[in-house]
Amino acid sequence: MLFLGILMLLTSIGACKKDDFEDEVVGLCPVVVSTDPMDKAVDVPLNKVISITFNTDMDSTTINNQTLTIKQGTTAVVGKISPTANLKVFTFTPNVPLSPFVLYSGTVTTGAKDVFHTAMEADYLWSFTTIPAVSLTASPAIGGTLLGAGTFALNSSVAVTAVPNAGYTFTSWTENGNVVSNSSSYQFTITNNRNLIANFTVIPPGNFAVNLSSSPAAGGTTAGSGAYVIGTSVTVVAAANAGYTFVNWTENGNVVSASSSYQFTIIANRTLVANYRAIPAAQFAVTLTSNPVAGGTTNGEGSYPSGTSVTITSATNPGYTFTNWTDKTTGLPVSTSPSYTFALAGNRAFVANFTLNTYTLTVTAINGTVTKTPALASYNPGALVTLTAVPNAGYLFTGWSVDATGSTNPLTISMTSNKNITASFAAIPVVGIGPGAINLGGAGDFGILTKSGISTTGITSVTGNIGVSPAAATAITGFGLIMDTNGQSSHTPIVTGKVYASDYAAPTPANMTTAVSDMETAFTTANGLVTPAPIVGLYAGDISGRILTAGLYKWSTGVLISNAGVTLTGGPNDTWVFQIAQDLTVNNDAKITLLGGAQAKNIFWVVTGQATLGSNTDFSGIILSKTLISLNTGAKVTGRLLAQTAVTLNASTVIQP
Repeated sequence: MLFLGILMLLTSIGACKKDDFEDEVVGLCPVVVSTDPMDKAVDVPLNKVISITFNTDMDSTTINNQTLTIKQGTTAVVGKISPTANLKVFTFTPNVPLSPFVLYSGTVTTGAKDVFHTAMEADYLWSFTTIPAVSLTASPAIGGTLLGAGTFALNSSVAVTAVPNAGYTFTSWTENGNVVSNSSSYQFTITNNRNLIANFTVIPPGNFAVNLSSSPAAGGTTAGSGAYVIGTSVTVVAAANAGYTFVNWTENGNVVSASSSYQFTIIANRTLVANYRAIPAAQFAVTLTSNPVAGGTTNGEGSYPSGTSVTITSATNPGYTFTNWTDKTTGLPVSTSPSYTFALAGNRAFVANFTLNTYTLTVTAINGTVTKTPALASYNPGALVTLTAVPNAGYLFTGWSVDATGSTNPLTISMTSNKNITASFAAIPVVGIGPGAINLGGAGDFGILTKSGISTTGITSVTGNIGVSPAAATAITGFGLIMDTNGQSSHTPIVTGKVYASDYAAPTPANMTTAVSDMETAFTTANGLVTPAPIVGLYAGDISGRILTAGLYKWSTGVLISNAGVTLTGGPNDTWVFQIAQDLTVNNDAKITLLGGAQAKNIFWVVTGQATLGSNTDFSGIILSKTLISLNTGAKVTGRLLAQTAVTLNASTVIQP
């Protein structure tokens, strides 16, 4: 009987069962009483060490990878199971961090036993979800730096920022190939994992970058970043997020605009920050936008206490006219005045509306016609119009005047105002004998034109304009220059005409660059002529005392004109081109005699070397010299001196034909 009682007692000690009350256990049956993370937990950290707590001390040899598993779907997570000093608590440490925003399931099977080798009656199951993550990638990798990656609580607000590196500009945020934001500061509510790519673009040579950011990043978005050609009019726009109001644009800590729409002409790289302020409690926001954004700027945006009298103003950009203020919510006009005052009783959003100005283009043509492409009654500011001049029979186009200059045909103009342009045509001249006149282009506006300098001594007289480029006005010596009031030219008593230099006020520098380029082109063209067939090496280069008819002459040597002079005979439309591979030397007292109506403007001396005119020479023609042109005492030239280095004068006379 005693043995039977002991056996029954031992049997009762090894037995356990659950009663009718949830989670209440009678006896010593082991059960899981808690887990960390708990069942249905969310936002679990990725480096979480998972713990399981039992109601009794457990046999650690039975808590292993067969009885305790953590799975992602059907795949088991590899990790290390460890007991603690308290044998009721065991930990599971994953070998690698958990994946973000993933549902994991945990299981403790009935194979788990306590220290008395009593097994769990049923498997214990639970699940949890890890915290979502934001990953950021730059494309290309060297394009910029990214801020804001990490893990974030589900449904929290996240702000990420892209900062371009030198030589790059931000383009857009994309995800799965889709653009999600064009603002370098991008705010969103996280509801799942986000894999964002910040796209950057290399700034093309000759362009400048506009880089934008928001402060704080959660305050709002920006638009208008990118690469722009110098001189481009750029408009950047800031838009506040809910709960914020725009304050101003700053650059290097300095305020550059208080308007959310800021327009400027780009002449250098710009790094602008759109600053926002959280709207305090018991205040209302006033939000302003421009329509179109390039039309103008606004002022008065911000947050104000209820009942404040608020005044908003607009400023019109060039090329636009202010139309009215409209309520952004209703679309209804509220004021036609650029300045609008109202009592604030709630959040208000207004739009400043602008109208694009238009311009007319009037073209006049006699002895020809001009076509406009496109041909419209009016044009928007900055519109490009191409004018094509077509001469009548027997005429040729000579150039543009009034609101256009030069002889480019077709000519493209930008409509920045109402314009009136005249196309000029001239009768085609009778074709004479010879290779034809050389087109001097802009160089034809000068009696003397050089690249490095013009100097004079003695009593010199010049009829016609003179100029130097790329050298500055200081390279014109001995003339006693007096600057004109417009700063574009100067004058002197010894020059009947204007004096121009590369360092004078616009548009002189550009005009001088064109004239010098045209001079170089004229030299190259004249020196390369092969039609009509040239007369080569005539008189071995010594044409002293000779009579030459119109034509093309070519020497591989220099050319000498002694005091016997030379005579050129031909009609008023005949031309002479002398291609001289070395120097042109005109001795003292030499004279070029013109017979039969021959004109100095039709005579071209193309000198690869140096042209030297002796004392008291009487010279006719246009000298196109690759180097120096030197006139000695008393030398007279009826023609032009166009030198690719310098011209020196000594009590000389130059008369532009």
